[in-house]
Amino acid sequence: MTVLRRGVRLGIDVGKARVGVARTDPDGLLAVPIETVARDAQSVTRIVAIAEEYCAMEILVGLPISLSGADTASTADARTFAGELATASGLPVRLVDERLSTVSAHAALRQSGRSQKKSRSIVDQVAAVVLLQQALDVERHSGNPAGWVVPPGQEPA
Repeated sequence: MTVLRRGVRLGIDVGKARVGVARTDPDGLLAVPIETVARDAQSVTRIVAIAEEYCAMEILVGLPISLSGADTASTADARTFAGELATASGLPVRLVDERLSTVSAHAALRQSGRSQKKSRSIVDQVAAVVLLQQALDVERHSGNPAGWVVPPGQEPA
């Protein structure tokens, strides 16, 4: 098993109405939910403030692609949001495949006895935890960070 790079990472699940935010501990052992940020003109500013508060070393943004690997309607939106975060934060931002993270989040919440209606306010945070935990597992097993780096100031391809 490979040792992870040390430092707090933020996981971001970008949605049309809400953005779920999760973080790791400095050793990358555990991902935990932080908050759900309203998707508006202040979303990026709020996430940058969270990154500063937790002294994050990088931000991982979920890239919603289809099961076949093709872009979805939300793919360009997530790429644009990641580019904005890279520019505003000055931190490394990586896009990570988030296939099934929201599905897994809904399933976990159902198993814990929460209805979909009661889960609406936290499902984005749980999806961010799922994608962050998957990224940690990739890095732990491969020795390489998950995903693709987003260059600041431009939308990645």
